[in-house]
Amino acid sequence: MRPLVPALLLVLLRPALTLTSDSLTVQTANEAITGHLSASHGEVIEFLGIPFAQPPINDLRWEPPQTYQGDGPYIADTDCPYTHTSLYTYPNEAGQFPSIMKAFMASEGNNSQSEDCLTLNIWTRLSTSRAPKPVYVHFYGGRYTSGTTNTPFYLGAGLASSQDIIVVTVNYRTNVFGFPGIPTLATSNLGLLDQRAAVEWLHDNIEAFGGDANRIVISGQSCGAAMVDYWAYAWPNDPIVAGLISHSGTALSFGGNSADLSARNWDNITVQLGCHTTAHVLACMKRQSVSVVLIAAGKLPTSSTGTVGRTLPAFEATIDNVTIFDDYEALTSKGRFARVPYLLGHNDNEAGFYKIAVHMQGKSLTVEQWQAFNENTFTCPTDYQAAQRVRFGVSAWRFRFFADWNNTRLYPTSGAYHGVDMNMIYGNSELFTGLPASAGQVELASRMQMAWAAFVTDPTAGLSKVGWPVFDLNNNTLIRLGYENQPDVEFVSPSIYNQACTKSPQ
Repeated sequence: MRPLVPALLLVLLRPALTLTSDSLTVQTANEAITGHLSASHGEVIEFLGIPFAQPPINDLRWEPPQTYQGDGPYIADTDCPYTHTSLYTYPNEAGQFPSIMKAFMASEGNNSQSEDCLTLNIWTRLSTSRAPKPVYVHFYGGRYTSGTTNTPFYLGAGLASSQDIIVVTVNYRTNVFGFPGIPTLATSNLGLLDQRAAVEWLHDNIEAFGGDANRIVISGQSCGAAMVDYWAYAWPNDPIVAGLISHSGTALSFGGNSADLSARNWDNITVQLGCHTTAHVLACMKRQSVSVVLIAAGKLPTSSTGTVGRTLPAFEATIDNVTIFDDYEALTSKGRFARVPYLLGHNDNEAGFYKIAVHMQGKSLTVEQWQAFNENTFTCPTDYQAAQRVRFGVSAWRFRFFADWNNTRLYPTSGAYHGVDMNMIYGNSELFTGLPASAGQVELASRMQMAWAAFVTDPTAGLSKVGWPVFDLNNNTLIRLGYENQPDVEFVSPSIYNQACTKSPQ
C-alpha cells in the first residue's frame, strides 16, 4: 500500500490536487471534491455535503444504499426527511433552552429536507506532517425518527483544529424512510446500512484527505450510540473500523420493534395511502410524495418499551436477526461481537432531557421512576457491555459525565442530561447559546477532547497512555468527568452507581 499523506501535502505532491486562496480540491471516487477554509478556524479545511451513496429517490427509495455514480459540486443543505415538531417547553426553562433544543433536536429546526441526503462532512487541519491522520466518524441521535449534521451542535472544525484528527459527520435515513419495517426486505434497517456505506466510502477515499483508512473510529449519541454497538454484532468478522465510541446508548439500552410490529406499522401506512390493494405495493409506495408518507407515518402510535419514560416510535430499528438481534445478552455472553476497543458511557442525569418530552405529553413520573429509568436504560447496560468486552480481552473504557454548566443548563435541575456531553467533544455551545463557556468548562472540554483523540489515534492503548484505566467492575475504573462542576477526571468504583444492576458479566 502506498504511504498515506495529509491533504496539504497531497496538494504539493499530486498534480491532480490544487490549492487556491480559498479552496482545496482532492480526487476521490466521486471525481474532484473541493473544500474551503472554515470560517471559524482558518487552519481547517472543510468538505461539506459529500455524497457517499446514490440519492435514495424514486426506485431507490426504501432500498439499501447504492454506490455513488455522480460528481460534484456538493452542498450540505438538506436533511433526510422527518416530521417537524412544535417547540418544546418546560417549567422554569433557562433562557438558552430554546436555542439548545433547536440545535440538538433536528425536529425543532427549519432545515430544508430531501431524500437526496446521503452525505457526509469532513474537517481536517492543514498540516506539514506526512503521517496519515486518524479518523473520527460520528452518527447523530434522534430516536431513529429525526437527526441532522446541519447544526452548530456538530460542527467539526474546532475538534479537528485542536486535536489534529479528521472529523466526519454522517447523514443517514431516519423515520419511515430509514426504518420502514418492510417485511419483504432482507433488512429494513436502512439507516444502519447507510452508516455502513458511509464508512465504506471513507475507507476507500479518506487517503485523499490525508486520513488513515486503518484508523477509522465510529462514534454515536443516543440511538446513534446504540447503532455503534449494533455494528459490532452485525459485522463481527468485518467491522472495518478500529474502535467504537458510544455516548448514552448500547445494544441493551433501547430495545426495538419486533418484525411483526414493524410489518403491521408498514401495512398501516400502505392502507392509508391506498397501496395495499395494488399488485405491487412497494412500487405504489415509492410513487407517493415525501410529505404524504410522513403524514401517514405520523398517525401511528408509539408502543411500550417496558421502561417508564420511553416509548418505541412506530418506525425505528427492527429486530430482524440480520442487522439487529433479539438477544444481545446471549450474543454478548458468548463473545459474538467484533473484537475492537470500545469507549462508552453516559451522563449522570440522562432523565433531565427525557423529562421534557414526558412533560409535553401531560405526564409526570416520580423521582424513583426516573432513577429506575436512568439505571435501566443507561447505567446497567453500559456497565454490562463494558465489562463483557473486557472479559473477552477487548479493551474498554467506561465514563460518566456530571458537569452542569450555566450556559448548557436547560432548567434549574436538568443536571448532566442526555446529550449535554457532546458539547464537550465538539466545543460549540457558545455558537448556539451565545453564552461564553466558563474557565472550568473550557478546561474539562480540552481534557476530554484530548482523551477522545488519544482513543481515536490508538484505540487499543491510547487511553491507557494518558492514564485512564480499562474498565473493571471491582476496581476504581469508572471515569468520572466534571464531578461537582470541577474540571477534573477521577477514577472511582462503579459500585457507587450500579447497586440496582443485577446482570453479571460472568
